[in-house]
Amino acid sequence: MDITSNSNGSYAEAGVKKKETITTMGIRVLMIALAVLLFFAAFVIRWMMIIAAALICIDILLIPFLKTEYEYIFCDGQLDFDRINGGARRKHILRIDLEEVEVVAPKNSHALDQFRSSTQGTTKDFSSGSDQGRTYVIIARQNGNLLKILFEPSEKMITCMKNKSPRKVMEY
Repeated sequence: MDITSNSNGSYAEAGVKKKETITTMGIRVLMIALAVLLFFAAFVIRWMMIIAAALICIDILLIPFLKTEYEYIFCDGQLDFDRINGGARRKHILRIDLEEVEVVAPKNSHALDQFRSSTQGTTKDFSSGSDQGRTYVIIARQNGNLLKILFEPSEKMITCMKNKSPRKVMEY
């Protein structure tokens, strides 16, 4: 979480780890239970050992990828969202230009009231999913469609965004 400012622009980055859901816990438990079951079944049916060993290898490779992190990078008016799976695999998901943004505000802010009743558009959740996080909402228009983005920026990122577009960023 860093901020750098100069006469040309500003830079800040932040990241959050996604809270583990019941689904990912269930997948993890199911994969491990199946591997253990096949391992013990291999004592009865010898060829099952090959399947059990293959499943254990797959578990070792796939289980870390069930952990997700999001990274936000704000650089001179553009906000990039990246997803990191398993601490290693990064994928660029979305880039928003502050020119397209209508408002940036905390999740429960009154500045978002006019957009709450709108059923049009899509919602993208790049937050941790935790109740302890300070979740912000970006309302933007991309290609004529309304886009609602949930994320958890650092204070420095909010400051950079507010310096770039003071009328669009609300802190209350």
